[in-house]
Amino acid sequence: MKNLLILFLLIFYFSTYSQEKTVEDIEFIETAEKTLDDISNEIPFAVIENVPVYKGCDDSMTNTELKNCMSTSISKHVAKNFNTKIANGLGFPDGKVRINLIFKIDREGNVVDIRSRAPHKALENEAIRVIKLIPRMDKPGYQKGKPVTVPYSLPIVFNIQNPKKSSKK
Repeated sequence: MKNLLILFLLIFYFSTYSQEKTVEDIEFIETAEKTLDDISNEIPFAVIENVPVYKGCDDSMTNTELKNCMSTSISKHVAKNFNTKIANGLGFPDGKVRINLIFKIDREGNVVDIRSRAPHKALENEAIRVIKLIPRMDKPGYQKGKPVTVPYSLPIVFNIQNPKKSSKK
């Protein structure tokens, strides 16, 4: 019985001791809240109430029309400015090459945080160069009446056709 009482007191002591909060714990919680607040200000392009307005798109269009206009405008921009000849000297076999791009349109309408994934660093750099050329949006994206950051992903796919070597007999 005496052992049970000692065991109970030890368990009680350790459980109350572990419930104390320190200053370090409180600071960590405040930091985590700021991070969650920043994340909540990013609204995906597919679900945003008012998409960013690309230069040349009419902001009186519906949201769906603005999405299509922006996607089409960005695709045209990439097609016009991306140098596919860079891939020719990199030793790729004939066929498709895919580059995945992710970037954000911030609360001011600027393209920021550009990331690229490609089978070669030269292609990644070219994709980033082209996205940096995108002009500032006429309007940023809005959610519940407030400007928000909008992540946008874009695949770039093109064919490589190496010059045929003539075989002399």
